[in-house]
Amino acid sequence: MGTESYKEWLPAFEVIQEIKKAVIGKDDCIVKAVSAILAGGHILFNDIPGVGKTTLAMALSKSMSLQQNRVQFTPDVLPSDLVGFSIYQKETGQFVYQPGSVMCNLLLADEINRTSPKTQSALLEVMEEQRVTVDGVSHKVPSPFIVIATQNPVGSAGTWMLPEAQLDRFMVCLQLGYPELEDEINILKGRQCKEEIQAVISKEDLLQMQKMAEQVFVQEEMYQYIGNLVNHTRNHPMIDLGVSPRGSIHILQMAKSLAFLRQRNYMVPEDIRDIFLSVCVHRTVLNAKARVARMDVEQVLGEILKHTPMPGAMR
Repeated sequence: MGTESYKEWLPAFEVIQEIKKAVIGKDDCIVKAVSAILAGGHILFNDIPGVGKTTLAMALSKSMSLQQNRVQFTPDVLPSDLVGFSIYQKETGQFVYQPGSVMCNLLLADEINRTSPKTQSALLEVMEEQRVTVDGVSHKVPSPFIVIATQNPVGSAGTWMLPEAQLDRFMVCLQLGYPELEDEINILKGRQCKEEIQAVISKEDLLQMQKMAEQVFVQEEMYQYIGNLVNHTRNHPMIDLGVSPRGSIHILQMAKSLAFLRQRNYMVPEDIRDIFLSVCVHRTVLNAKARVARMDVEQVLGEILKHTPMPGAMR
């Protein structure tokens, strides 16, 4: 890659390095989260408490100079808290829109499964169309706009799990998991000399990188490979609900962004394989056969990856 191309890629590398100051030992998850943002997608962190989900979301926001709003979801959060509301002004005799939490660049929806389905569904329009409609009037959200939601898979009594229609709006579902022993020690040491996350790119830089990631070249065989993978999820004997067309588009967009982060202006099969599980795991619903066989979603998707012929890498 030439010097000019390297300079175009360098800001993304600097973002990743900056986030590593706050989130130790989770490089793969950081790269996928940055890839999703470069692809213009939304992120769902589905993991146990205390592993750094919110820390990673905050680091992403700070390193990219994004205006960020955080909502701690509870049963009493209302849809109007998110999308805003109209209030009557006696002086003018008109209703004036009061912005809600979504009017930002990055909305951190913390523990999204702890609020009511009515409030959860308030995010559907803005996640898909980048706008909200209040009293029949549409209001566009700032660009870029990203939703990062967190939820805990344990201790879910009394919560409302996201329906498939809303899960499908998230480009990726990521898990950080417990750190390795060495990383755990580094985390403990790091508490003594905590580094503040700095903004390394502007919103304008991010928008420009999103355009460059979108321009990554895709060979015909890559489209065919994605189509084959997705089609297998829809016809697998252990799967009730396979990947949607929106999901296949998200695979393409994520693979393009990952190729960009890897300093390439073209996609190879490894880019697709490396993001396939993260894009599809929350979109795939297993049937009774899988439960009897004690197979989980990751195992079934792994089998699909293994048995789907991979095209030759581009030269």
